Amino acid sequence: MLENLPPDTLPRLLRRTSWSALIVATIGFIVALVIDQPWAALGLVFGVFLAVMNLRFLDRQAAKVELKGEQSSKAIRRQLGSRTSGRLAVVTVIVVVALLITAPLGVGIVTGLVLYQVVFVMNVLRVVASQGGIE
Repeated sequence: MLENLPPDTLPRLLRRTSWSALIVATIGFIVALVIDQPWAALGLVFGVFLAVMNLRFLDRQAAKVELKGEQSSKAIRRQLGSRTSGRLAVVTVIVVVALLITAPLGVGIVTGLVLYQVVFVMNVLRVVASQGGIE
């Protein structure tokens, strides 16, 4: 489905997703401050930041795999999977430590991560729909 899109679509999609997530995080930050949850507001912003950084690392990592030329798909999956698992473990440790420090901070981080994923899926659906939908 996504392989049929023009080559410049993915960078535009990632850029649009990052900007949309920053706008949503700003709104969420303001809402959290209005309901008197400053730790949750901080966590939300940090969660979106973690999600954006994760996507940037994934983008760089995928570009490096493509530059290495011909590799088996199993080797590529192993290389991408181990690094992705490592990033997931780091984010999980950050969230658990934040929850132990103060629960609203940890919940805010998780909320920021979820908001980023929702914005990403909405942007992907928008791109796919504008390119003729799913065949």
